[in-house]
Amino acid sequence: MKTLIVHPNDNSTNFLCPIYESIENKTVIRGGVTKKALLKIANKHDRIMMMGHGSKLGLLAVSQFYGEGHEDYIIDKNFVSSLSNKDNVFIWCHADMFVNQHQLNGFYSGMFISEVLEAYMYDYEVSQKTIDKSNNVFSKIVSNYINQSSSIIYENVKKEYGSLAKTNPIAKYNHERLFLA
Repeated sequence: MKTLIVHPNDNSTNFLCPIYESIENKTVIRGGVTKKALLKIANKHDRIMMMGHGSKLGLLAVSQFYGEGHEDYIIDKNFVSSLSNKDNVFIWCHADMFVNQHQLNGFYSGMFISEVLEAYMYDYEVSQKTIDKSNNVFSKIVSNYINQSSSIIYENVKKEYGSLAKTNPIAKYNHERLFLA
């Protein structure tokens, strides 16, 4: 299986990098291409993993990609046909809205608190240490199953990350927003 990883280069989401380290037949794109070029690359892969910052409109480009103008999103509605009928991974804030709107398949997140500012926005007063623990445990667990189907990833992440959710309020919040389609 050929896997494309689209993970815009951004220090605040580097905790996600371990997720895809063990994938053997992969192409990692962290920036430096156009949306049009990325679309061509995506069509040549069996699975697409997208992670970083985003919204219901897609995965944010965070100024890492080239375009004819300022491109806010690197993955958006233009990628729906390339994402259809694949077992994908979508890890960004509000990816659930994007996945559900376009009836896509795979393992995906809803709002995912990964920074102190986001925690405060959702009325959590926690330390960076608490958030780092949630981020690192999540990434480690997902990495353990990333070479499996999305249903196996989902089942095991829900179970194992759920253990941390019992003691970590950020993990609990995030755990409640992990889905499978």
